[in-house]
Amino acid sequence: MKFNPEQHLNSVILPYWNSLKDSTGGFYGFVDHNLTVNKKADKGVILNSRILWFYSNVYLSTGDESSLAYADHAYDFLINSCLDKENGGLFWMINSDGTVKDTVKNAYNQAFGIYALSSYYRASGNKDALNVAYSLFECIESYCTDEYGYLEAFDKTWKNAVESAICDQGVVADKTMNTLLHVLEAYTELLYSDAHPSVARKLLRILNICKDKMYNPELKRLEVFFDRKMETLSDIHSYGHDIEAAWLLDRACEVLEANSHILSYDENKELYSSAKIIREMDSIISQQILNIAFKDGALNNEARGEKTGNPHIDTDRIWWVQAETVVGFYNEYEKSGSKIFLEASEAVYDYIEKYVVDKRKGGEWFWYVDNKGIPKTDHGITEPWKCPYHNGRMCIELINRMKKNSKE
Repeated sequence: MKFNPEQHLNSVILPYWNSLKDSTGGFYGFVDHNLTVNKKADKGVILNSRILWFYSNVYLSTGDESSLAYADHAYDFLINSCLDKENGGLFWMINSDGTVKDTVKNAYNQAFGIYALSSYYRASGNKDALNVAYSLFECIESYCTDEYGYLEAFDKTWKNAVESAICDQGVVADKTMNTLLHVLEAYTELLYSDAHPSVARKLLRILNICKDKMYNPELKRLEVFFDRKMETLSDIHSYGHDIEAAWLLDRACEVLEANSHILSYDENKELYSSAKIIREMDSIISQQILNIAFKDGALNNEARGEKTGNPHIDTDRIWWVQAETVVGFYNEYEKSGSKIFLEASEAVYDYIEKYVVDKRKGGEWFWYVDNKGIPKTDHGITEPWKCPYHNGRMCIELINRMKKNSKE
């Protein structure tokens, strides 16, 4: 199937999320597998940040004025209900009535706030949104960094480390690939929205951590969980994160290079050297994912035990993994010109349309299907983590890339 991202966006994703707008603030936080909306469910700040990012970028990509209005609504909720105006940073979870439920400060959560607010600033011109994005940047850099990388989570006052929601696979870790990847993503968007030397320097630092500590050249993969010194703690290969990281790292290099004039001569030399290595690394990762994880037109979820030579493969096809695979393979096609990656990207897009899209009236995408394409029912259609960020971004990336390619 050929890509038709604007049609998919307008007929599947936007109608669903438009229907979840809560007139009292933000968006409803839970829709079960039977498409029943729980209007009293908690509202995840991650969910609402990603919704703000989504509507801002729909407007930026398509000019749809109604999406800007939805972005305004999401912004008001983020600022009025989710932002800790006393201690700084974003809370983790909000009650349905807009009061605070969970005051934990995850670095991951702050990153998505930056990501959303930076895009909203570009969409709306609202300078206050940019100022809040910089305040979250300062929170991450002041409280969530050490000499090795980025820390995970703290209490309301940023004084005591607490358990991170990102460490959800039975591994106790001081640092995670997931947090590092999305801090990188956030800083890329902030730099793209407002060129600032401090952001550029921190983004360059993250790129170097990714290539020096996160990447495993022997297994051609990114490691997932780390101790304080960024030494790996597990034998997990997250296929979806790898293909997502491959294009996000390429994007970070591109944005840094476009803003290289704000860096010093020595920093530019470092950037040139690092970007060359990272782009090669990303192509290796993409090829490895194509070789070992792309099966029957879709991407398996992950492998455990690759270092033993006899890994256990999780063959579930999760919504966000498929969306990121479409973009990641398309990105590698643009880099290499290899039609194999274009065909693989189109195949996963086709798989999504056939199996992952929920074709019931009022549906969107299932959380996941098994390797036969049968939906599993133990997750809702909307949850604190289930949002229009991955599938909406797939559409937005395809729209923007296809427009660009048609002009070249």
